[in-house]
Amino acid sequence: MSALVAVAGATGRIGRRVTGLLAEAGAPVRALGRDQAKLDRLPTDDTRTASYDDAGGMRAALEGADTLFLVSAHEGPGRVRTHATVVDAAVVAGVRRVVYLSYLNAAPHATFTFARDHWHTEQHIRSTGVAFTFLRDSTYQADLAAMASPDGVLRGPAGDGRVGAVTHDDVAESAAAVLLAAGHEHDSATYDMTGPEALSFAEVAAALTAASGRTVTYVPETRDQAYASRAGYDAADWQVEGWVTSYEAVAVGEMDDVSDDVRTLTGHPPQAFADFLAANPRSYRHLLPH
Repeated sequence: MSALVAVAGATGRIGRRVTGLLAEAGAPVRALGRDQAKLDRLPTDDTRTASYDDAGGMRAALEGADTLFLVSAHEGPGRVRTHATVVDAAVVAGVRRVVYLSYLNAAPHATFTFARDHWHTEQHIRSTGVAFTFLRDSTYQADLAAMASPDGVLRGPAGDGRVGAVTHDDVAESAAAVLLAAGHEHDSATYDMTGPEALSFAEVAAALTAASGRTVTYVPETRDQAYASRAGYDAADWQVEGWVTSYEAVAVGEMDDVSDDVRTLTGHPPQAFADFLAANPRSYRHLLPH
């Protein structure tokens, strides 16, 4: 019998896709999440309710699992500590491998503040001695589409930088390929999850215009303008800083990587942004007349 894979964050956009792909392949999969009603809608009877912050509950939920697929927790000041709680619980439970959904160019001094959390999490996983694989996501194409405001403006301090955005489907298929692989071929590997091209925000706006029929424009901002334009959201300082620095990371060239790792893992090329928009009109429905 194949080794059991536990998917933490199984009801999210990546987790539910990975759970479905593993179940479709006939692999034993246990879905972990906080909401039992959502877990019940997944294609596996093996589910456990557990919170990332609950070490005891997570340890119990991971008993018997060989591999943990760890989808990163929601952003927040304590996210690295939260990830460490899950990883440490997995080690105590006897998990032998962690596949972690990280972020492109994760580094201790990354421009994008949330990318720093991923680097520290990677370091903690390394320190435990368990086998690991890191999948470092670029920006999601669905999120690029959502960044445009309903009035057809995409604004931020991205300058003329480029981003090699990727789809949720391509990331999920890549993760499933790693999780289903026999042996240790992916141990200690880091894969960059990107699309097939790096687009400027002006090109992103042009693609949204072509798909929606609504004129979408990119308005570059300075840092001060970016903070001012987001002041009305009444968000915490750390959250606004994350929003602004996500654009600044593009401006300084930390998001323009284009990797062939999706093709290597899945056997097919990653989806281009224009093709994603054509297949997913819901991603830009906020731009369409109501």
